[in-house]
Amino acid sequence: MRKFLATAALAAALSIPSFAAANDLTEAVAADYDYVLDLYKHFHANPELSFKEKDTSARLAKELKSLGFKVTERFGDDWVKKKVLKDEGQLREDVGGYGVVAVMKNGDGPTVMLRADMDALPLEEKTGLPYESQVMGQTHTGKDAPVMHACAHDSHVAILIGAARQLVERKDEWSGTLVLIGQPAEEIGLGAVAMLEDGLFEKFPRPDYVLATHTSGWSPAGTISYTPGFALANVDSVDITVKGIGAHGSAPHMGKDPIVIGAQIVNALQTLVSREVNPLQAGVVTVGSFRAGFKHNIIPDEAKLQITVRSYDDDVRKTLLDGIERIAIAQALSAGLPEDLMPIVAMESDYTPSTYNDPEMTERVMGAVGKSIGADKVVTQPPSMGGEDFSQFHRYDKDIKTLIFWTGGADPVQFKAALAGKGELPPGNHSPFFAPQPEEALKLGVQAMTAGTIELFEK
Repeated sequence: MRKFLATAALAAALSIPSFAAANDLTEAVAADYDYVLDLYKHFHANPELSFKEKDTSARLAKELKSLGFKVTERFGDDWVKKKVLKDEGQLREDVGGYGVVAVMKNGDGPTVMLRADMDALPLEEKTGLPYESQVMGQTHTGKDAPVMHACAHDSHVAILIGAARQLVERKDEWSGTLVLIGQPAEEIGLGAVAMLEDGLFEKFPRPDYVLATHTSGWSPAGTISYTPGFALANVDSVDITVKGIGAHGSAPHMGKDPIVIGAQIVNALQTLVSREVNPLQAGVVTVGSFRAGFKHNIIPDEAKLQITVRSYDDDVRKTLLDGIERIAIAQALSAGLPEDLMPIVAMESDYTPSTYNDPEMTERVMGAVGKSIGADKVVTQPPSMGGEDFSQFHRYDKDIKTLIFWTGGADPVQFKAALAGKGELPPGNHSPFFAPQPEEALKLGVQAMTAGTIELFEK
């Protein structure tokens, strides 16, 4: 036992950050950069798909335990068989699959939650980096696929750990409860809901604020950007199966052509945004797939449309979704199809809701970030029609204020040249060629998360 305690004490001593003597946050982040970079390279080279983040969550939990957090994590697929490690103060429990929850209480004050998503994409990496992923995995639906961190979640986990290290060293600068979460399955839009349904806000301290950053390949490294209010969109997926009556291509009058009906549906859908949505509100209806038939001279009996629908306002969302179904049915009726051949309109229930950045929280945090890294490096950006399940934390409890901001990751020289029409933009998120500029992205991400968190504690 004494040998174990001595070993544990030595491990704890070795985990003390090397930047402890640095008073200035910029200097401290720079002094700890090599540690955070090594973490980033490790996560990048060892990506895991949605709901498969076993090793990533274990490494995150290990890092946070070494800093003194009380950590709840899952053992693995056989976690049910394991006992609670009460002697260590660590809990082993399923929180949304491989979710990690770490808590540190530091006196009275608000509760601030920091979130990092952990999962990677089913994509073959083509960056050529020395730490390029060679991993093959299996999706949550059972399909084999190459795996790559093409959306920078590897940097998010490294930034979370880096910020945790800074905040632990600066406990005299804040008072309250700090909660850190590693979230699974953002890429399929299910991880945040899974954690919430497993009691994230009931079993653990309920946050007053939830803060996150996302490394962006669409903004230059060396910048922090943000959007007050609605920042990201409702994302819905709609599938329409258009029925018809097959016939020979030389005798179309003998059938009911689902391709023509489908084409009329596509054209009519364009009126939803242009004629049924207030011009001052945003909406998108895009038909991304239209599949029908197998041969030149055969009219098929079925066509399939796949549609993505984007909005910010929930009333606009309802207008668009109701309109899609109405138009599909109306076009089938106008073609003379019988009631039993009406289109089947299927809407995914697990949609990603729009992300709302609380304006007051945004102003406070971004003001503090500007003071820390320089106001010239902090800029606003227009809302995006992209989606993020970070939105679920505010949707679950409207009294909880949330903010997600963007840490630039693109090559700034190439980015500036592209904007001047002198080349192409650097590869963005979800590209097999995407990898952020690590030094600027990691340093600014850690510093911004640290400065913003300290601001929210109000000490």
